Amino acid sequence: MFDLGNSLREARVRQGLDFPQAELATKIRAKYLRALEEEQFDVLPAETYVKGFLHAYAAFLGLEGQLYVDEYESRFAADGFVDARAHRSPARQRDLSFERRAVVLALVGMAALAALVIVAWKFGGTTPSSPNVLPGPSRTAPKGLVFSGAGTYIEVRHGSASGKVLYEGTLQAGDLNAVPGQRFWIRILHPRHLRLTLNGKAVSLPARKSLRVVVTPSRTALASA
Repeated sequence: MFDLGNSLREARVRQGLDFPQAELATKIRAKYLRALEEEQFDVLPAETYVKGFLHAYAAFLGLEGQLYVDEYESRFAADGFVDARAHRSPARQRDLSFERRAVVLALVGMAALAALVIVAWKFGGTTPSSPNVLPGPSRTAPKGLVFSGAGTYIEVRHGSASGKVLYEGTLQAGDLNAVPGQRFWIRILHPRHLRLTLNGKAVSLPARKSLRVVVTPSRTALASA
């Protein structure tokens, strides 16, 4: 057993990150990130949000996301999650409803963007000339590599195949991961549902079951095995 909130806070402070920076990279509102660090889980809309946000935030900080979800379930979910929505004011209910609609619209936008990238890759042979910005509430594009996609295995290294491992594992539904940097060597298995952006721009990938690519802000190229 370990202290979920303090562990997250120490990891963030150790990396010199503040809540606005973490919000920009994870697309999770700062007040929810603060609630995770203070273990005020009733602030979040529902238990599914707690687990998804906890996994994504821990992974962003370089921690083992599933370990934090398991610890949360063993300490809190096992005793029964109290859905605080029943005790919130009508104004709070409307605020949560708006947030859920925003999440749904953002997911729809990401799916449409991915479809356009795939079509452009198959029929145009080049990356679309107009910049594709990752949907989100902020007008400032997030810096670094952001990725999600259920069932996709991904290994991200800094710079080259011999670089430092920044992320390695199989993505789960609801995961949203981000790593800082400008040049990445990436190995991908089963990329069908993978969504990948660099500095807010969608990264187009060939339609293959297994890939090794080098991704930079200026281009994406296949890497040698």
